[in-house]
Amino acid sequence: MKKFTTRAARLNGIRDIELIERELVCEDDDVIVKNHLIGICGSDKNFYRGQMPPKTAEFRQEPKFPFLLGHESGGEVVAVGSKVCDYKVGDKVIAFGWNNNYADYFKTKAQELQPVPHDLDMDTASLGEPISCAMYSGMNSGVQLGDTVVVMGGGFAGLIIAQCAKKKGAHRVIVADILDGKLELAKKLGADVTINLKKDDPVSIINELTCGIGADVVVEAAGSAESFNTASEIIRHNGKFVFYSWVTTPVTLNISRWHDDGLEFINTCLVHHTWRERYVWTPQTLRPVAQGSVDIKPLVTHEFPLSDIKAGFEMADKDDAAVKIIFRP
Repeated sequence: MKKFTTRAARLNGIRDIELIERELVCEDDDVIVKNHLIGICGSDKNFYRGQMPPKTAEFRQEPKFPFLLGHESGGEVVAVGSKVCDYKVGDKVIAFGWNNNYADYFKTKAQELQPVPHDLDMDTASLGEPISCAMYSGMNSGVQLGDTVVVMGGGFAGLIIAQCAKKKGAHRVIVADILDGKLELAKKLGADVTINLKKDDPVSIINELTCGIGADVVVEAAGSAESFNTASEIIRHNGKFVFYSWVTTPVTLNISRWHDDGLEFINTCLVHHTWRERYVWTPQTLRPVAQGSVDIKPLVTHEFPLSDIKAGFEMADKDDAAVKIIFRP
């Protein structure tokens, strides 16, 4: 059995993260991957701030402190167990599991990996999980030619979904956020209209743009009670409400509007489907990215070495204008 020593992130408490040394042993059904780069997910920021969710099928560890953090990464297989037949040493892979991925190396099971498409560079492929999740949402959002689409939240996922909606034929794509920097980036990436939720009234703007009808599709990618309720208010009768965000705390919602206006709800969380569905869908979601139809590189706004994990998370916590922060081992 091969053994690897790695630095790995441990979240000891609220805003208390450090790199510890761990030994990874490749058992019969394990795969060990050397990381190329790692990204900070919005859920990681929530955990860092102490917003730990109830345990779900995603976690093999209790979501409580101390917590071995990280899931967005990709790299090269360096060891496989005797029972593993899907991967071999040297294969390039994308991570799709919570395996303490803020590390030089991580250990996982074969079903929590995805082969890197041949035409995708490793910087992009290493963010394959958040990219494919957002692309899956955009591709399965029900957007039709001529639609007015509102994306609530101009973060990494929101700006991918907005680009995807425009490519699918939306007549008007509107991105709403609270930060001017993200809204400026949204315009550069093709958004037709942007709304600063701190300065503007989204309901009146959407009503004016749609002659009082409302948006055909609203994608919730901000993850707050205010965002969910604003989305509920600006969507048209029988419109499509697309779930993307993971809201980890209870919120109060206007369910009456959902019922009375017959809204259609679409859950587009690819990683919460079975790994078999994900295995089929991921290459399709990454194909437009590899073809250049959706631009990812402007969304990677900051880079740190893994040794500066404290500084990277401090930035993620304090600077919401940072769209995607990455670490290199």
